[in-house]
Amino acid sequence: MGNSLAISGGSRLTEREWPRWPQPGTQALKSLEDVLTSGRWTISCAYQGRQSYERQFADAFADYCRSTQCVPTATGTAALAIALEACGVGASDEVVVPGLSWVASASAVLGINAVPVLVDVDPSTYCVDPAAVEAAITDRTRAITVVHAYSAVADLDALLNIAQRHGLPLIEDCAHAHGARYNNWPVGVFGAAGVFSMQGSKLLTSGEGGAVVTDDPEIAVRAEHLRADGRMLRRDHVRVGEMELLETGQLMGNNACLSEFHAAVLMDQLGLLDEQNARRAEAAEHLSDRLGALGLTVQSTSPGTTDRVYYRYAVQLPDQLLAIAPVDRFARALTAELGFPVMQTHRPLNDNPLNRPSSRRRFATGTEYMARVEPSRFGLPVSKRIHESVLSFGHEVLLAPLDAIDDIALAVEKVIANARELSG
Repeated sequence: MGNSLAISGGSRLTEREWPRWPQPGTQALKSLEDVLTSGRWTISCAYQGRQSYERQFADAFADYCRSTQCVPTATGTAALAIALEACGVGASDEVVVPGLSWVASASAVLGINAVPVLVDVDPSTYCVDPAAVEAAITDRTRAITVVHAYSAVADLDALLNIAQRHGLPLIEDCAHAHGARYNNWPVGVFGAAGVFSMQGSKLLTSGEGGAVVTDDPEIAVRAEHLRADGRMLRRDHVRVGEMELLETGQLMGNNACLSEFHAAVLMDQLGLLDEQNARRAEAAEHLSDRLGALGLTVQSTSPGTTDRVYYRYAVQLPDQLLAIAPVDRFARALTAELGFPVMQTHRPLNDNPLNRPSSRRRFATGTEYMARVEPSRFGLPVSKRIHESVLSFGHEVLLAPLDAIDDIALAVEKVIANARELSG
């Protein structure tokens, strides 16, 4: 371990090839060809006499989540905005949002002219802190959002208790958590609605895509209208050549429908998800044992978690290493040793260049609103601490064999042993 770091001109610890992502299954090409020749590339095209892939996926994913309703959407961001609005959130309403998350957690709220109220996270799970949520609730609060972050499930028992006592809908953002379970139930079904992203990096992906799941039929109907320009799927018999979407005039919406191509890919991917999650979990447990022995603290999950999934593997450096060099230098050093990207967490939303409502004229509805949505007004010390001390990498790495996972631990050991090289 005495040789110089690769970032300093030394030899890389490994030259191995790491798994790529996404990974198609055996059915994907056949299903895509089927869509291509079907005469129907989206549900807003005429019915062709058979169930759409969009409907097949909606049924299959609802069953997977043990939910009664699933409304597919074009993106996860659209799913979150649609779920919020379907739950009654509107202009100037406040929505509690985790402060350590991808920008969509805030931009989806802004997109329906509501106000994201950023709150801090738990220092061990990186998920929203229930105490911070309760402290942020005002008479303007209309919903609580929770993100199951990286590889953790949030404390749903505490959050549901808060939501129920205050009469607020809890919306679960499960973009990182396809297949995770809490108290032996899939995440996404505990609150009023659950939302999923199927963007290209996600555990279940079609490149872009999303879904809203709910057991509330009224929320589902509103979500259908909101994602299909005010239309919903007909429940009666549809003849070939007719539109399957019914113009009800009940609720104005926008176009955020999932295409047939995306739905076909998702049907293929859904059949692979559980086996891939099991492989990732085995690799993560193996790596956690190795890194714990090196003095690093692996992200934890809430006690109610019964099945943990890994969207990103995250580990915190001890203070003695951070006193030598900032976390981004350790990230760059590990990237150089291993050949795959090692990164920090998302940047906190109160100091994130992607979260700048003032940069868009559409939000300039008045000085009071602009002041309320200014991200820098929120303090997020725990989120800042996590961002400045935690390293993470993508889930596809955990699909490598266990001897490759051992290389990650060896690379961490090498970087720690040569940490002084990063101090300049």
